[in-house]
Amino acid sequence: MSATRTTVRSAFGVLALSGALLLSSCASENNTPGGSADNASQAGSTGNTGNTGNTDCFSGNLKAEGSSAQKNAIDEAISVFQTKCADATIDYNPSGSGSGIKQFIAKQVDFAGSDSALKTVAVDGLVEADDAAKACGSPAWNLPMVTGPIAVAYNVAGVDKLVLNAEVTAQIFDGRITTWNDPAIAKLNAGVKLPATPIKVYFRSDDSGTTENFTKYLKSAAPDAWSYETGKKWTGKGEGKEKSAGVATAVKGQDGGITYVELSYARQNRLQMAQIDTGSGPVVLNAESVGKTVATAKPTGSGNDLALKIDYATQESGAYPIILVTYEVVCSTYADPAQGAKVKAFLTTFASDAVQGQLEELGYAPLPTAVASKVQTAVKAIS
Repeated sequence: MSATRTTVRSAFGVLALSGALLLSSCASENNTPGGSADNASQAGSTGNTGNTGNTDCFSGNLKAEGSSAQKNAIDEAISVFQTKCADATIDYNPSGSGSGIKQFIAKQVDFAGSDSALKTVAVDGLVEADDAAKACGSPAWNLPMVTGPIAVAYNVAGVDKLVLNAEVTAQIFDGRITTWNDPAIAKLNAGVKLPATPIKVYFRSDDSGTTENFTKYLKSAAPDAWSYETGKKWTGKGEGKEKSAGVATAVKGQDGGITYVELSYARQNRLQMAQIDTGSGPVVLNAESVGKTVATAKPTGSGNDLALKIDYATQESGAYPIILVTYEVVCSTYADPAQGAKVKAFLTTFASDAVQGQLEELGYAPLPTAVASKVQTAVKAIS
C-alpha cells in the first residue's frame, strides 16, 4: 500500500474525542533517564518525507511487542517506514497487550502496544504505570495510535443478520445460553429463522487488551448478567485460542461459533457481525456508529499521557458501544538517547496523516486531525 496514496478521513473518530483530548495539556515531561533497550547505532540521515512526516532514518533495530489487535495497522506503518529507511529493522511481536506491557516493564522491548492504558491502581499487587516509570526512569506515556471496533463475530449457517444486546451477549459468553434458537436470542430477532445449532464460544487464551475492553463492555452495560471482573485474562466460558487470528480462524471453521474480535480480523475471515442493541434499537457496526461512541471518551491522563476512558454503557441512539483504543506505551525519556530517537522516528511515521489515512481500509480508524496533533506533539517530546 503506497504511503503517498490520497487519504480519506474516517468518521470513526472525527467527533468530540478531539475536543476531549484538547482539554489535556501538551506540556512535555522532562525527567532523568532510566532503563532502555539495545544500544544499536543511530544514523543521521534526515529528510523531508512529505505526507509521512519529517522522519529521521536510522540504522539498526527497534523492538516492540503487544496488541495483536493493531497488528495489521502497525505492519502498514512498518512497511512505510522501512521503505523510506532501508537500514532500519523494526520487529513487532503481536503477543497480546498483557505480554507487551510485561516485556516493556522488563526492559525487553523499546515500546509496547496495548489495547488499554497502563493501570494506575494495583492489580495482583502491581501498578503498571508505576512499574513502567521505574523501568524507564521517567514517566511512561500512553499514546493512542489506533482506534477500532470490536465485532461480536459469528458463523451460523443460514443466519446473515443477528441482533444481540449486552445481557444476551453476556449470557452467551458465560455459557448460560447454549443454542442459537434460545428464546432470549429469538426475542431480539423476530422473523429470523434461528437453528438449534449449539453455540461454540471462543475466547482469547492470551492476556489481551481486546478481552479487557470486551469485558468492560459486558460489565458496564450488563452488570447483572456479567458477574466477573474485567481484565486482560478471560474469566467466562468457552474454548481459548491464541491472539486475534486464532479466535477468528476458529469461528470461521465452526458452524455455531462466536467470538469477540477486532473488525479487521472479522473482515479478513469474512465473518458475520452482530448488530448491538444498547436500548435505542439495533446498531450496525460502521464508521458513523463507532464515531458516536468515540465521542463519549474522556481524557484521564495529563500532559503528554493521553489515556482515555470509554463509555461502554452508552445508550446514545446509533452508537456502537464495543470499541478499543490501542496505545503505544513509551518512555518519556529513554536511558539511551539513540534508542529514544528511533522510537520517535518510527512513531512520527505511524502518527502521520498518510499512514493514519490508510487504516480505514485495514478495518481501523485513522486518528482525527485534532487527536493526531496531540499525539504528534507527544511523539516529538520523546527523548
